[in-house]
Amino acid sequence: MRPSSSKLTSLLLPRVGPLHTPRVWPLPSVSSSPEEDVWSFRSRPDLSPAALEMTTTQAHDGTAPGYIFAALKEGAGEHGPMIIDDQGELVWFGRYRSARDFKMQYYKGRPVLTWWEGKVTAGHGVGEYVIFDDSYREIARVRAGNGYRGGDLHEFLITPQDTALLVAYAPARTNLSPIGGPKDGMAWEGIVQEMDIQSGEVIFEWHSLEHVGIEESYIELPEDPDFLYDYFHINSIDVEPDGNLLLCARNTWSVYKVERESGKLIWRLGGKRSDFEMGQDTRIAFQHDARRQRDGTITIFDNGAHPKVHDRSRGIVVELDEEKMSAKLVREYTSPKKRLSTSQGNMQLLPNSNVLIGWGGGPFVSEFAHEGELLFEARFPPDGESYRAFRLPWSGHPTDGPAVAVEQGPDDKLKLYASWNGATEIDVWEVLAGPHSGRLEWVGSVPRDGFETSMLVQNFDPYLAVRAKDHFGQVLGISAPVKL
Repeated sequence: MRPSSSKLTSLLLPRVGPLHTPRVWPLPSVSSSPEEDVWSFRSRPDLSPAALEMTTTQAHDGTAPGYIFAALKEGAGEHGPMIIDDQGELVWFGRYRSARDFKMQYYKGRPVLTWWEGKVTAGHGVGEYVIFDDSYREIARVRAGNGYRGGDLHEFLITPQDTALLVAYAPARTNLSPIGGPKDGMAWEGIVQEMDIQSGEVIFEWHSLEHVGIEESYIELPEDPDFLYDYFHINSIDVEPDGNLLLCARNTWSVYKVERESGKLIWRLGGKRSDFEMGQDTRIAFQHDARRQRDGTITIFDNGAHPKVHDRSRGIVVELDEEKMSAKLVREYTSPKKRLSTSQGNMQLLPNSNVLIGWGGGPFVSEFAHEGELLFEARFPPDGESYRAFRLPWSGHPTDGPAVAVEQGPDDKLKLYASWNGATEIDVWEVLAGPHSGRLEWVGSVPRDGFETSMLVQNFDPYLAVRAKDHFGQVLGISAPVKL
């Protein structure tokens, strides 16, 4: 592991022999715990993100590996992208209040964090896409090309070719008379762009009004003529095995396969002009997040509401027969509490065949076994929303040092609190003490205990610091010394 602090070379830290008597003890009884659904950390008082409450963990051993990724945008606490473990403990929090679609992707062969940030108006985003490396440093920003006002929040997908697929919206003049509107009306047009991330060049561009008619929408015309008609509303893009694109449009209740070279529609799944015969329980409404899986099936988060169409939201797996042009429901995943999400949401098929569902407008994240058993569920504070949620692998190596706070404890001892926002490899916290900041020695260690580890220290020196080590005993980083 790489050193994470320049102070590693400035401190003289001798090896510790077996004769040293530890003077450090864990203090689990005073470990940080959320108050009123918000985290508060003594070592990082500048961070106050919302806390996730575990509501179902009885089958915890069956969950897939990885952390929970979410970006809260409503409700209690600070909002922004966050990584959370299965105990509900914070791993990393970024103070980027407008973040949406937070996830881990791969860019130039390396894992990166990506999200959208900007402003939201009329259900669309006007902003740009951020790429961070594994040290939480910004390495790129991507913007919509060809003069569009900004990229939309609903999708930012990095392809294996290091291009990016994204959504933009633009007002367009169109004939609304087929649905009772004016011939010279206005609507939001959905636009898909493929961008070269490094150069910003637009490689491919697709416009919904050139291929999908206004009459295919299930949304009524707005009564206010100044309110543009959002007839299509793209909310996901995926790459098909043959290189073509899979688009999900919320307001036409359809998933579209689009030829990547010409932009022509190859087929429609669902909606008013479905090219497939829709089998029992395959009809979707106001859906999100259509993805092609390795076995050829398509997964979709079917909201079924806004207004209500189904009695509950669900994640579904659909099998397509593209010769007979028929669609069959393979499996569906629903909340035992018949949860209905009126907006947002996603469905992720995990490597061990489990399924993760982010409930979007509902403040929940759920993981199901392949056959449908609920294994894990967590709740954000009331009114909390994350557009999507994911379970993903991540290894973070922040460039700043650990944080430490010290308080007076009982019997002339000290309470010490250590944390390191985003560091995923910490196994042990060591306490260092000495007569001056340039020469500190080991006085004891405790196992890492969540985002912030609490410990009791017996100390007779005027300076203290903490040192993080991984499972192999390698030093990851050292805090700045604290003068008592």
